[in-house]
Amino acid sequence: MTTEQKQRNLTRLRHVHHAGCIVCGSRNKQGLKLSFQTRPDGSIEGKFPCHRLLQGYDGLVHGGVISAVLDSAMTNCLFAHGIVAVTGELTVRFLQPVLLIDVAAIRANIKASIPPLHRMEASMRQNGRIVARATARFMERTMRKEVINPKVNERSAG
Repeated sequence: MTTEQKQRNLTRLRHVHHAGCIVCGSRNKQGLKLSFQTRPDGSIEGKFPCHRLLQGYDGLVHGGVISAVLDSAMTNCLFAHGIVAVTGELTVRFLQPVLLIDVAAIRANIKASIPPLHRMEASMRQNGRIVARATARFMERTMRKEVINPKVNERSAG
């Protein structure tokens, strides 16, 4: 599959399955709307503007936001390969503080795939240094949309 085909996969699957995502969704008004580009080696990359709204400690991006961005990058990498999957396990290592205002570069790739399981890795760089790394295990999901019926859920809860 060519890089262009992978980019089309990524765009199409993100639009169909992830449009409301807080990190990369195009239809989430409060979202970050990050975009990712495919690379010839099968990985994806993107830029993460570290806005002040994402602050944890003074001057630093919140660790939960960093984790969500790395998770989203790995999801988008799977999209590029035509795979729709959910995170089953996520491990994040925070190596350096992620500074507000500076842009961070994100990269993700598939480490190993034995469908329906996929092992992923991602990294975040800022000012030439790796500031965070993540590994994850993803499980493919069915392509149908689940319908949640609140009345059924209310009855089963009580």
